[in-house]
Amino acid sequence: MTADGGPPIEKGQPGIPQAALFGLCPKCGSRTLFDGAAKFADRCRVCGLDLTRFNVGDGPAAFLTLIIGAIIVALALWLDATVRPPFWVHALIWIPVTAGAVLWGLRVSKAWLLQAEHRNNAGEAGSKDL
Repeated sequence: MTADGGPPIEKGQPGIPQAALFGLCPKCGSRTLFDGAAKFADRCRVCGLDLTRFNVGDGPAAFLTLIIGAIIVALALWLDATVRPPFWVHALIWIPVTAGAVLWGLRVSKAWLLQAEHRNNAGEAGSKDL
């Protein structure tokens, strides 16, 4: 067991925060977790870990919509109240900031959940034979 009470970390496995930030395979630590902007690869190209068996779901997208949306709206309102820029300046600033924050947030949160599932040997309810 680790100091936080979790299962032991095997040699070569990255920690959850490190793996989430850099898209590292939970088994071998290679940067092979993603096969697109926020799409998981089917398998790790280095160790062959089947990544399709993990079910991260849409939870990260829902939370990111609420959290990033609230932050962007608050910042846009603050900017508008203090500087009063024209509408096109808002579009020029907030569209790329929102897109970048959502993509980065999806990668990190999905990788974090996949790492946690792998570390805790989690699976879908009823998927294990009794």
